[in-house]
Amino acid sequence: MSQILIDFLQQHNLPREVIIFIISLFPIVELRGGLIAAALFKVPMMQAFLTCFVANIIPIPFILLFIKVIFKFLKKFRMFQPMVNWLENKAMSKSESVKNKQLIGLYCFVAIPLPGTGGWTGALIASLLDMPFQKSFLTIAAGVFSAGIIMLMITYFIPGLFGF
Repeated sequence: MSQILIDFLQQHNLPREVIIFIISLFPIVELRGGLIAAALFKVPMMQAFLTCFVANIIPIPFILLFIKVIFKFLKKFRMFQPMVNWLENKAMSKSESVKNKQLIGLYCFVAIPLPGTGGWTGALIASLLDMPFQKSFLTIAAGVFSAGIIMLMITYFIPGLFGF
C-alpha cells in the first residue's frame, strides 16, 4: 500500500516532505509508514518525526468528534452499510484492552506500532466507547508520539548501527 502511494506521489514531483506528510495522514500506514518512507528518502530524523507526527494527529479530532455522525448518515444508504458495519465491528473487536483499561489501554493500543493499531483505529474505538474527547485526544497523541519514538529506533537508529 505505502509503496503504491509513494510511487503515485513521486510521479507528481512532490517534495519528499510533502510525500511523508501525505503518507502519515492515511489510515493503516499513518506515522509508521511515513517514517519508513522518510528514512528511505533520507529526510533528517527530527524533521521526519515532526512532519509525520503532525500529519498523523490532524485527523484524530475529526474522527473523535464526527465519526459516529458520519457512520449514522452512511448507514442510511444501503451500499455503505456493509462498510460501516465492518469498520465498527473491526474496531470493536480490537477494543477489549481499551474497554478494560480505558486510557492506559487506549495509549498502549496506539503506541505499539503493529498492523491494525494506531491513531485512526484508536480514535474510532474511543469514539465508539464514548470516551471523553479531551482525554482521548491527549492519550492518542501520546500514543502516536510513543509509536513515533519506536519507529525512529527501527528506521533510523538500528540501521545506523549497521552503517545503513
